[in-house]
Amino acid sequence: MADVEHTIGLLLGTEDDWPRAFEALLRRLGTVTGPDGLSHRTRPVRVTIEPFNLRDKPKHELVIDRLAYWYYHPREWLKKIALMDDVYLLNSPFTFQSMEKHAAYCAMMRLGLKVPDTVLVPFKNPLDNSRWAYTAARYNRPFDLEATAASIGYPLYMKPYDGGAWVGVSKIRSQEDLHAAYDASGERLMHLQASVEDYDAFARSLTIGPETMVMRFQPDQPMHARYQVDHNFLSDCAGEEVVTISRVVNAFFRWEFNSCESLVRGDEVYPIDYANACPDVALTSLHYYFPWAMTALLRWTVFCVVTGRRMRLDTDTADYFAVADDPALSYPEKLARYRALADRYFEVERYQEFCDKHLSTVDGIVYDWVTSEEFASLLRETVRATYPVHEHEKFLAHFTGLIDAWIRDQNR
Repeated sequence: MADVEHTIGLLLGTEDDWPRAFEALLRRLGTVTGPDGLSHRTRPVRVTIEPFNLRDKPKHELVIDRLAYWYYHPREWLKKIALMDDVYLLNSPFTFQSMEKHAAYCAMMRLGLKVPDTVLVPFKNPLDNSRWAYTAARYNRPFDLEATAASIGYPLYMKPYDGGAWVGVSKIRSQEDLHAAYDASGERLMHLQASVEDYDAFARSLTIGPETMVMRFQPDQPMHARYQVDHNFLSDCAGEEVVTISRVVNAFFRWEFNSCESLVRGDEVYPIDYANACPDVALTSLHYYFPWAMTALLRWTVFCVVTGRRMRLDTDTADYFAVADDPALSYPEKLARYRALADRYFEVERYQEFCDKHLSTVDGIVYDWVTSEEFASLLRETVRATYPVHEHEKFLAHFTGLIDAWIRDQNR
């Protein structure tokens, strides 16, 4: 029997594959002896949505949120349990209310990162608000859309300031493209962003706590083929910068379960998107990298609840801005200072020591699970739920082959 039991809440939308994987791995992990000498067991519970009294005490110590970026009722519950009950949330609901890119662009530009030139343009169509006509007539200044685009240069991208999953993103090559995309934007608020042409690699880095996996991403491919298994597609210098940017973004905003997209040309890294409230961790997307994601999520959540790590709602922006404003520091020196601040936030050394001492069996647990019939059954059921019947055999073979490649690599 465990001396202490911790409850992790899973606030979910339509996904079922990774939650089942996470639940299975927690069961297999069983009890963990913590630094306090006590036996700790962690229990996952799927969160239901219902009326809540603001003085109710939640049963959860930590909640993994995959829903509140669009569903307002649980979003307000998350704010309540963070402010009143000290429940640990992997992503702060106060800096991550929605998949909003604008503040993230501003902050990282302020830190001197190589974010492409970006302009926010007014709504194309009037808002459904009775005050719109008066305010627009009095205060909205006419602007030249073509001149604004020309100041950035073609080609460029038009993208929603708060979007996700590539919805509403258009590559603009001409004035005709520009007007067509702007007309179609309607009441969506849009950015115009310079394109990084002739890049060598598109990197998507998934970060969970202080662990980061950098993957080669192919956005023009269907989801099952977007993550290419390639361990050497970046130079050591560029790879380390992608990792640093990912962790700095997350530490800055208090995000601990997030993905970052960067375009890499030579050793130059251009971060273009790094606010993903619901990062892709689907089995049929990550495939080869899925076991790593589940391992990292297991380790970080268990570390947080067993050590009593407290959520940090306050941000240390002044510490980052002091580095940004120091004229004596070069760009690499600033990155190193930012990385030190991020590592301090994530308690990297303490986390590594905890994993080495208290979670040393996790890699073996994950390997045994991935090679088990339980995982094979999960994969079959996920493929059947995701693809039409006539494609089941093809995709089952596809994903089985990628998982087999991961298994072989663990035995090298």
